[in-house]
Amino acid sequence: MINSQLTELLGIKYPVFQGGMAWISDANLAAAVSDAGGLGIIAAGNMPGDYVRGQIRRARELTDMPFGVNVMLMSPHADEVAGVVVEERVPVVTTGAGLPTAHMKRWIEAGIKVIPVVPSTGVAKMVERAGAAAVIAEGGESGGHVGDLTTMALVPQVADAVRIPVIAAGGIGDGRGVAAAFMLGAVGVQVGTRFLVAKECGVHQKYKDKILKAKDIDTIVTGRRLGHPVRALKTPFTREFYSKEYDSSISDEELEALGVGALRLAAVEGDEKRGSFLAGQIAGLVKSEQTAKEIIEEMMAEAEELLREAARWVR
Repeated sequence: MINSQLTELLGIKYPVFQGGMAWISDANLAAAVSDAGGLGIIAAGNMPGDYVRGQIRRARELTDMPFGVNVMLMSPHADEVAGVVVEERVPVVTTGAGLPTAHMKRWIEAGIKVIPVVPSTGVAKMVERAGAAAVIAEGGESGGHVGDLTTMALVPQVADAVRIPVIAAGGIGDGRGVAAAFMLGAVGVQVGTRFLVAKECGVHQKYKDKILKAKDIDTIVTGRRLGHPVRALKTPFTREFYSKEYDSSISDEELEALGVGALRLAAVEGDEKRGSFLAGQIAGLVKSEQTAKEIIEEMMAEAEELLREAARWVR
């Protein structure tokens, strides 16, 4: 059994977070992950407060274990959702797509453990000063919104820069990734892409099928021109977006409009032509649908075996 600061901090069995994936990470998936011993996370995404409140209450009906809510700070409903997590006394909040410092004092006073996603040491130091309980250092291998640094480069630098626990994210989908994260200075991992094919995940089956068929070179990053790059599978939509991104005759406004609703089309409708199927580079390693429990226990068993055998490399 791998115990760490993270399991002790949150009262969970395994140091594994399930990523907060918009239109995907709902109460059902979060509860399944939490019941399996990890920390399930409900993604607020661009949803209004009432939706998030309903998901929180549904998760409480499904599990007695701790779970969290991911607040996407770019959302027009972010302020509303920030209040809902306080009112509902959510134990953990993770954040992404922006700086959470404007909300952190209120969350911390409400007893919420705030664990922001950070793309750099500078942001990690900033949220540590604001009272973050831990940080998620997410490399550009991850799906969805990405930064420039890789997980291999980012995690050890963040671990050196802050005193609070560091969770590694980006390109982690099996026990090898978990073991490597610990060697880089992390005390836990966040996993997104592999949970897309969890049996409890309600994403469209065509989305799952695309993950299961993906190869190592099947993702692409778009949106750099707009200042918020996103990693997704290569599809007719992402290839068109990528080509238009470098067409000077197309305005930023037109480019932004092209992406509106694309994630929902993928996750809810399975639209293979117009949908944006967000996924990390780890997709090529994902080979089968499993329950959340099977995913977590397999990853942790692999990691434990690798860490026990690590001494064979040292003479």
